Amino acid sequence: MLYWMLKRVLLGPVLKVLFRPKVEGLQHIPEDGPAILASNHLSFSDSVFLPLVLDRRVTFLAKSDYFTGSGIKGWLTAAFMRGIGQLPIDRSGGKASESALQAGMKVLGAGDLLGLYPEGTRSPDSRLYRGRTGVARMALTAGVPVIPVAMIDTDKAQPTGQLVPNIRQIGIKIGTPLDFSRYEGMEGDRFVLRSVTDEIMYDLMQLSNQEYVDMYATSMKERLLTRARRRARELQEAARPGRAHADLEEALGSNDSEDPWSEESKDGL
Repeated sequence: MLYWMLKRVLLGPVLKVLFRPKVEGLQHIPEDGPAILASNHLSFSDSVFLPLVLDRRVTFLAKSDYFTGSGIKGWLTAAFMRGIGQLPIDRSGGKASESALQAGMKVLGAGDLLGLYPEGTRSPDSRLYRGRTGVARMALTAGVPVIPVAMIDTDKAQPTGQLVPNIRQIGIKIGTPLDFSRYEGMEGDRFVLRSVTDEIMYDLMQLSNQEYVDMYATSMKERLLTRARRRARELQEAARPGRAHADLEEALGSNDSEDPWSEESKDGL
C-alpha cells in the first residue's frame, strides 16, 4: 500500500514535475510475468526513478544496512526503503549470497519484476564496471528474461553523498529483453555465468554510452580510498612543525653534498 501511495500520490507526481524523466523503450517491459531489470548504477536515486516510470511494481535487492539503523532516523529510513520496493539482503558473501538468491527467486516466483545492479555498487566515477555473475545465475535458475536498463544523468541529479538533489532532467533507456534459455540447466557453470553477465554489461554499455572498465567497481573504490588515505598522510606530514623549513632548504639546494642520483633519490621518483 505504501509503495503505491508514494508512487502515485505522495512522491511520484512531484518527482515527475521536477526531474521530467525522459523514457525510451517502455514497450519492452512485459505487462505481466517475471523478469529481471538489470541496470547500471550511478546514484541512490536510481531505485526511485526507475519504478516511478513503470506501471508495474519493481522490487530491488538492497543492502541490509538501510534497514538496521537505530532511532527515529533509522526507522524512517527503513520505512522509506520498504515503501519504494526495497528488499533487505546481506551482501557479505558466502551463505548470505545464497540467501540473496533465494530472496530474488521469491520475487520472480511471484511473477513480479526484480531490479538488480550487476555492478554490485554505485559507480565511483560515472563509468560502467564489470558485472557480478549473480544476475546471470538468478536469470538462468528462474528461467526469466533480463531487460537491460540504462539510467542517464542520475549521478548529476544526486551525486553520491549529496542529500538534496539538483533539479535537472534525467533519462531512462530500456533495452530489448535478453533471452538466455539456450543455457537452461547450466547455472552452475561459471564460464556460462561470466558469458551471460558480459553480454548483459555489453548491452548496458551500448544503452548508456558509458566508458567500460574491466574491473569491479568495489576494487576501484578500494584503490581510490587507498589513494585518498596516502594523500591525507602526505598532507599531514607536510604540516608537521619544521617541515616547511626543511622543504625550503631542499628547494634552495642547501644540501650540496647530496647526490641527486643516489639510491634514496631514485626510490622517491
